[in-house]
Amino acid sequence: MSRLFSPVRIGPYTLQHRVVHAPTTRLRANPDDSPSGIMLEYYSQRASEGGLIITESTHVSYDSRGYLGAPGIYEDAHIAGWKKIADAVHAKGGRIFMQLGHDGRQSHVDLTGGTLPIAPSVVPFEGEALTHNGWVPVSMHRAIGIDEIQTVIGHYRKSAERALAAGMDGVELHSANGYLADTFLQDGTNTRTDAYGGSIEKRARFLIEAVSALVSVWGANRVGVRLSPSGQWGAISDSNPEATFTHAAERLNEFGLAYLHLIEPRVKGVETLDEHQKPVASAFLRKVFRGPIIAAGGFTREGADEILQKGDADLVAFGRYFASNPDLPYRLRHALPLNQYDRSTFWGGTHVGYTDYPCYQDDERRQSA
Repeated sequence: MSRLFSPVRIGPYTLQHRVVHAPTTRLRANPDDSPSGIMLEYYSQRASEGGLIITESTHVSYDSRGYLGAPGIYEDAHIAGWKKIADAVHAKGGRIFMQLGHDGRQSHVDLTGGTLPIAPSVVPFEGEALTHNGWVPVSMHRAIGIDEIQTVIGHYRKSAERALAAGMDGVELHSANGYLADTFLQDGTNTRTDAYGGSIEKRARFLIEAVSALVSVWGANRVGVRLSPSGQWGAISDSNPEATFTHAAERLNEFGLAYLHLIEPRVKGVETLDEHQKPVASAFLRKVFRGPIIAAGGFTREGADEILQKGDADLVAFGRYFASNPDLPYRLRHALPLNQYDRSTFWGGTHVGYTDYPCYQDDERRQSA
């Protein structure tokens, strides 16, 4: 039997299979950033017995937003909607972790309340944010003052408390894809000369303090971290990614986290840059990180089986194919054909291309009727 369908333990939870729902931003939240009814339907459809869902990136403060339609957990009013989602996943025997994120410089003043987006340093780049006026060039950002950093860390901590109140099973720090925590870690975007910049140790300080804040609420074994070594999304870069991410993994070992979630550099957002490139991030950091590793980025069933057999990862996250196959674990277990996804419906819209994909058994019954 495929190792995809053997039990695995993360933190206090035993999962019955290793097919993970990746955190995929879909931009279907209510106007107040609370989870919508179709979000509830979406997550309920994709819950499975003994499976793990990681939610889309969820904003920790109003001014951390970079995409209109992405959900938040920065107000108590957001808790109720997330609790419905957690309850729906639990009703099907699944587990759900909330990814907590701050979009940093990938934002626009129309989303932040008029204030400039923040970053560790001012390093201009060409990107887009989604506002009421559609996709627009990001606003110029500013370097966050050292006296402001603990306020942001406090937003992560308070959001973790709300996620706990919502009945989640854990939280994941989004420190990937060129968003705020990632820009502190990598020297292509962090040119500071104070306690949060310069050496690798200082650049990793924001990451470690944010993780510590989440751990103070949840305990380490219900906290995960997502990294994207050598990734390109968000115009992120580092002069020595091997040294930077080795140090980050070594520091994260000190916590005893639930898992480390790694995006393979062969993907850039929803695009696969090189479908023939073998996974490299998981293989490299497997030698460093002592806990469970979730690998993500362009995996097929065959590729997932291969990386699990090699031992470079313990679980595999699927994004695009989970978007179009609510019953993805069932289809992979039985080697069934997959629904193809529609890229035009990934970011924003209605139920079309979101909750209207059929399960295999339902589709089969309709065809035989």
